[in-house]
Formats: sequence, structure tokens, C-alpha cells
Amino acid sequence: MGLFDKIKQFVSDDNKNSIEIIAPLSGEIVKIEDVPDVVFAEKIVGDGIAIKPSGNKIVAPLNGKIGKIFETNHAFAIESDEGIELFVHFGIDTVELKGEGFTRIAEEGQHVKVGDTIIEIDLPLLESKAKSVLTPVVISNMETVVELTKLSGSVEAGKTPIIRIKK
Repeated sequence: MGLFDKIKQFVSDDNKNSIEIIAPLSGEIVKIEDVPDVVFAEKIVGDGIAIKPSGNKIVAPLNGKIGKIFETNHAFAIESDEGIELFVHFGIDTVELKGEGFTRIAEEGQHVKVGDTIIEIDLPLLESKAKSVLTPVVISNMETVVELTKLSGSVEAGKTPIIRIKK
């Protein structure tokens, strides 16, 4: 095996274990530590990023199966085909809105692809009523992650990577 074969093998092995999490909403990436809720800021439920939203829908951030969609439609869990468990929680204290401003599109147990709409949101209403609209996107089974790379900048729902992980 020549040097180039070794490099090629190393690079292809690397990509096999690499997973990209795509933006579940359009907006701007914010550090998870900046979320005004200790549960997210101190990574109690997992590590990840938050998004300051600018769009009207929350989409699947990876291919997988919807686990739980909260009754109030403000948050959901999804397990990727590769076994990554992701939790998307729109805003802070949004459970208190009792579903106002959220419309469920997907169902629990449904298999979704990146970009499939899960929940539609009324962003102007939520901005006026929620404590914060910063939306944490966290990996809840961090014990399966070897390396976590958080990206930054503006993102488009269903298109822009927000986190790269290696299992």
C-alpha cells in the first residue's frame, strides 16, 4: 500500500464516521452558553448550538425518526439513522404558550429527511410573547460523540450545516 492509498483510506474512514447536522431553522447561530436558560447554557441536556430564528418553520436537521413532539409543539426529539439523538427546543419558557404560535406538521414515529417540515411557527407572535426565541439544538447522547465541531454565522433551514460530529 502506497502513501496515497494510506491517505485516501484515512480520509475516507474519517468521512464515514462524520455526521453533519443541518439547520432546523433559518437565522443566526448563537453559542449555547448564551441561551437564557441554565438547563441549556450549562449543557445539562446536551451540547450543541442555538439559533436566533428568522423563518416560519422548523425542519428535520438530519435523516431519522421523530421521537417525541411535545404536546405544545414547541420542541421535539429526533434520532438520526446513525443513532444521534437530537433535541430541538424553540425558545425559552415557550411551553407556557400552550401551543399558541406552533402548528405540528410531522407526527411522532415518522421517518423524515433533512429539510422536511416538522413544525410551522408564527415568529412575530412568538417574538412578542416568549421570554426568548433563541432555539437550542442539542445532542442529548453526547457519550456517543468523539468530536464536536460547532459552526457559526447565518444559516438556512434544511440547507446549512450547524454542527459536525464524529462518532
